[in-house]
Amino acid sequence: MTVYLDMVILLNFLVDLLLILGADRLAGYPLRMGRSLGAAALGGIYGGACLLPGFRFLGNTLWRLVSLGLMGLAAYGIGPGTVKRCVLFALLSMALGGIALGLGSGDFLALVGAAAAVCGMCAVGFSGGAGGQRFVPVRLSHEGKCLDFLALHDTGNTLRDPVTGEAVLVAGPSVAKKLLGLTTDQLRSPVETVSTARIPGLRLIPYRAVGQAQGMLAALRIREAVVGKRKGSVLVAFTSEGIGEDQGTFEALVGGAI
Repeated sequence: MTVYLDMVILLNFLVDLLLILGADRLAGYPLRMGRSLGAAALGGIYGGACLLPGFRFLGNTLWRLVSLGLMGLAAYGIGPGTVKRCVLFALLSMALGGIALGLGSGDFLALVGAAAAVCGMCAVGFSGGAGGQRFVPVRLSHEGKCLDFLALHDTGNTLRDPVTGEAVLVAGPSVAKKLLGLTTDQLRSPVETVSTARIPGLRLIPYRAVGQAQGMLAALRIREAVVGKRKGSVLVAFTSEGIGEDQGTFEALVGGAI
């Protein structure tokens, strides 16, 4: 049987790309196509190298695991969610191998179709992320500072601006510190902070939490913002309570309306 190197590279590239995207969706993370394409290209090159004379040892179990790890790092970077997504990527790769074995076919279209089916099941069956978590990429730009972070999509976050009815992004103290220079102590005294911080546009917004009396949060409209696919201005309320600090993954909460 004749095996074409370019077809092997293309097959591995397409399959790895679909599985990388599937792992992201399964973990609830936003898709990063640029990094995913680069990692899939690495997988395609690895698959082709395994066929070259003198490099066939790369096809053993150890090097397969090494390649999966390197692709995971290339796709997901180094961060709190890296290990989780790398493990999911490895598990999806094993699942695809089991499906291919069950089909009893190494046909190009059959393998790509099976990978697409796995990716589709992750996107549709786990659209909210495994465990019900889904993260939304956020970018806030204010007075020359640009901050990128993840927000947890929380349908229980119903905080709205009482004046306009607009949904509010609730950010933790780490965002307030980096973006506005506000400390946790200042956020604990929002009334005093709004009157003394001298931050143009900083105002108060009322909130109510389960088991707590109504209180106030310092809030600021950020004119240049990207929340998920939405671009424009967004009202951000800053809380002194840590958001996602135990996980180190997200730094804000976004409701279903944003």
